[in-house]
Amino acid sequence: MQQTMQATSAGDARRRTVAGRWKMLAVLLVCAAPVIASYYTYYVIRPEGRTNYGELVEPPRNVAALGVPSLQGRWVMLVVAPGACDPGCRERLYEIRQVRLTAGKDRDRVARAWVVADDTAPDPALLAQHEGLVLMRTDVDALARQFPATPQTRVSDHIYLIDPLGNLMMRFPKDADPSRMKKDLAKLLRASRVG
Repeated sequence: MQQTMQATSAGDARRRTVAGRWKMLAVLLVCAAPVIASYYTYYVIRPEGRTNYGELVEPPRNVAALGVPSLQGRWVMLVVAPGACDPGCRERLYEIRQVRLTAGKDRDRVARAWVVADDTAPDPALLAQHEGLVLMRTDVDALARQFPATPQTRVSDHIYLIDPLGNLMMRFPKDADPSRMKKDLAKLLRASRVG
């Protein structure tokens, strides 16, 4: 009888050990599952949610030497256009003003600039509507080399974004959607420790 009890208790101990190991394995799998799922999602499925509206200029180009400085370490939304400023130019100036205003408390981190691409003096009435807009002049050929456009567009069709270090890093498409520009700018301001 004593041998039977010892065999039973040894069998119970073995079963408890096996059950304990299965429970430990289950706990480890539950803890490791989120990590495994995240690696699988990132490296295999590749989520598409990491896109931006503006096109990144790669590699970023330092444009401070062209007379387009980083404006005291701030992000710069930049428009290139002749001094006469056609309706498209006026629309882009309006858009960069509004997108900057929507940055709320971060709006002081964003500057607006207009590179006047000829010798024509801008309309004073237009400038009065855009208080704080920085005017610059630079060589048109140098602009064309540094500020990328598409085969179907000109430099003056785009809005460009310069980082606080003076690097041209993003180009928004022709007839850009201001609400989508705002989202890109908000992401950059949130992520940036500079400017």
